[in-house]
Amino acid sequence: MSPKPIGLIAGSGQFPLIFAKKAKTKGFEVFTAALKNEADETLASHSKAMEWLYVGQIKRLIKFFRKNGVSQAVMMGAIEKRRLITNIRPDTKTIAILAKMRHTHDDGVLRAFAAVMEDEGVTILESTFLLPELLAPEGCWTKSKPTKIQKDDLALGWKLAKTIGSLDIGQCILVAGGSVMAVEAIDGTDATIKRGGELGQGDAVLVKTCKPNQDRRFDIPAVGIETIRTMHAAGVKAIAIEAGKTVVFDRKEMIALADKYKITIVAWQHD
Repeated sequence: MSPKPIGLIAGSGQFPLIFAKKAKTKGFEVFTAALKNEADETLASHSKAMEWLYVGQIKRLIKFFRKNGVSQAVMMGAIEKRRLITNIRPDTKTIAILAKMRHTHDDGVLRAFAAVMEDEGVTILESTFLLPELLAPEGCWTKSKPTKIQKDDLALGWKLAKTIGSLDIGQCILVAGGSVMAVEAIDGTDATIKRGGELGQGDAVLVKTCKPNQDRRFDIPAVGIETIRTMHAAGVKAIAIEAGKTVVFDRKEMIALADKYKITIVAWQHD
């Protein structure tokens, strides 16, 4: 049986690499559209073919996939949001999409992009369709459990994170003593943790959730060892993530590091 082509639209981080390696073991030939200044160059060695392009070059992306018989693709990896302002090269198709939109929020733009790709014969699949093992299991993962105060702050943070998510502002928030310390904006999760941790002075907790109407084809929340390192440096002692809807990288190593730093990790399923 000949390998099946699968498209990979790759941003930064290890997620695209993990996918490319797994796809090959599952009988796929990976055709990678690598975003310039974001994607890892080593993706080339795990791809049948790789094309470098800028965000906004949809016509070039379609041409690349069409040439290689790609009818299904995934979109994964981070894109530095500030680069969306400075590093975008919109072609006429991208401009047409944006012109039809009242708001250029992340989810709206990505859904419109997926609709255009489908019209061109390429279906965008959920980013975890080959990697369900990366999704967070429910429970408290660490030796340390949240204190009563931390539980209350995490519960408040969860409610507020869902609210900011519904407005397509961000996915994470930091709370300390019942007050909001930081809300994720265009600067991203790590910068938010640093801001909130400094203001919380050792008492802040972190919540990172899916948006209420999260489209799991893209922008699914992700955590890993670097999350714990950033939390430790900022003095943040607890994190709540969404079970079944958060990608977790190097989970065993992440838990071991959290235990070393006495950081609590909980994965919840409630809204």
